[in-house]
Amino acid sequence: MHAEYAAVAAEAVLKAGSIQKARYGQQIEIRHKGEIDLVTEVDRACEDEILATLRARFPSHDIVTEETALARTGSRHVWFTDPLDGTTNFAHGYPMFCSSVALAIDGEVVAGAVYDPLREELFTAERGGGAHANGRRLSVSSFSTLLQALLVTGFPYDLRDDVPGKLRLFNRFMAHAQAIRRDGSAALDLCFLAAGRIDGFWEERLESWDMLAGLLMIEEAGGRASRFDGSPLGLEADEIVASNGQLHAALLDVVRSDQEERAALPGRT
Repeated sequence: MHAEYAAVAAEAVLKAGSIQKARYGQQIEIRHKGEIDLVTEVDRACEDEILATLRARFPSHDIVTEETALARTGSRHVWFTDPLDGTTNFAHGYPMFCSSVALAIDGEVVAGAVYDPLREELFTAERGGGAHANGRRLSVSSFSTLLQALLVTGFPYDLRDDVPGKLRLFNRFMAHAQAIRRDGSAALDLCFLAAGRIDGFWEERLESWDMLAGLLMIEEAGGRASRFDGSPLGLEADEIVASNGQLHAALLDVVRSDQEERAALPGRT
């Protein structure tokens, strides 16, 4: 059954991706949800397409999506979708965005799909069935030291409220890693980790629709993801560290040292 769910997730993201590709580089309507948090007419069109696909196949399932707060019925089956992850990139014509869909049953993610329409790369995963990109089995990288590692991160929309504080962990990782990137699409970042293209990822807060499909990709590709203290992630927005597995303890050590230093600052208790 997980394979059927993964196939429907793939169908949904492919439909959304075709909208994104058709509208990419064109003039679009842009609105602001916050000072720097955008939503476009393409986000809405992709959401409509994904919702229609999921509801046609599984009308009794609940759906959590970024752009619309939908009523929940208490179903054991809950779909999580970001119709256009990387909206700011899309609005500027920067070629790093995707659509993401994941399904959780009884609190466990069992299937997911992420589609990059410009590269025409479809990432899929089903629990126990591995992770794939266009049918090719994915496996995380084998680097075992941070000095060899290419890391990726993202920043919250409230970055300007405390720029020095938000950059502390970035600066600390910069002192340990080979290099760091900030691409603006967490769902694709996590898929790239599963594919062995990057070696580690962290972010201080990610929404469930941004990360659940990608987390399943990483797990099925042999990697690991957790909260900053090493505890398991759930289905809610949270902090995240993800890695190829071999680097996980080292990444958590960097986070831990940063937290200890923050706690020792004047005025902290």
